[in-house]
Amino acid sequence: MSDTTATPGRAGTNTAAVEQPLLDVLVHSITRASDRILLIELRPLEPATLPTAGPGAHIDVHIGPLVRQYSLVEAPGIAGSAKQRYVIGVLREKISRGGSKAIHEQLRVGHRLQISGPRNHFELVEAPRHVLLAGGVGVTPLAAMARHLGDAEFSLDVYAAQPSDFPLFEYLQSALGDADATPADHSGRLHWHASGSGDSLRTAEHLPQPYTPGAQLYLCGPPGFLDTAKALAAADGWPEESVHVEHFVLEEPLDLSGASFEVVAASTGQRLPVGEEQTIAEVLLAAGYPVELSCEQGMCGSCILGVKAGIPEHRDVVQTEAEHASNQLINVCCSRSRTPSLTVDV
Repeated sequence: MSDTTATPGRAGTNTAAVEQPLLDVLVHSITRASDRILLIELRPLEPATLPTAGPGAHIDVHIGPLVRQYSLVEAPGIAGSAKQRYVIGVLREKISRGGSKAIHEQLRVGHRLQISGPRNHFELVEAPRHVLLAGGVGVTPLAAMARHLGDAEFSLDVYAAQPSDFPLFEYLQSALGDADATPADHSGRLHWHASGSGDSLRTAEHLPQPYTPGAQLYLCGPPGFLDTAKALAAADGWPEESVHVEHFVLEEPLDLSGASFEVVAASTGQRLPVGEEQTIAEVLLAAGYPVELSCEQGMCGSCILGVKAGIPEHRDVVQTEAEHASNQLINVCCSRSRTPSLTVDV
């Protein structure tokens, strides 16, 4: 099972990377897609060119001192997207840490922002059939996948509390050519489920779409939705390697503390102490080694490094159980060491 976050290929394929320079963009348009979701269109400041991105990619958006990750709904490289623009979907969180509140209340057309280039740990793999399941605003990376798949065989099932909460309802109807579909119409590729009306994944005995040989399942949404969907997928016979997961939030912040140990940079042999309240990433960065950081909660995979010696204590939700067992990779933003010394590929 590929288990990643609002970034998201395969978890575990990302290695150390030097932090890329930020891109300057202009807010070209702001469209209300639902009661709590805005679609923000970003365009480059002349004569810059936006990097291409595949479906499932995300960018970091700098909002004053805050940095938040948002999935790309449209981008150069995603089929059906216009050239030289990014479109992101931003949910107004009920309990906001500042990012979504600032965007919904303060961001205006014409404002300038700084963003990172796109990252993708939730890549769309080739398959004879794709099944996409979204909980709430988890639809944003899956909307990009649906656009990209075009006439290929796929289905997109979207769950929300009430029809008024359906995220990107009109956008998806238009983008997928289902303009006449209603929330109750499950005949096409786009299916809407209102849990408040009894159509809930929590009470279902099976996923809405069955497994067929070679099919790939993509899940994105809040923790409870993902736990239910993964359990149903296992019961329905979906192979673990065919299930891809992106987390939007963690139910509880990770505890990053633990016993002190030593991290060794493989490229130089330098030994660096990691204190009880320090992370490997901050120690490496302070010593001048290149480590890419994004979520800093073990959800996105941006900081993954190879392990040369020692045994990691894994705390991320990105790598699969098999990848954890192999101990070949470590998320240095959150994970620690079970051995007194850990050598990483940096």
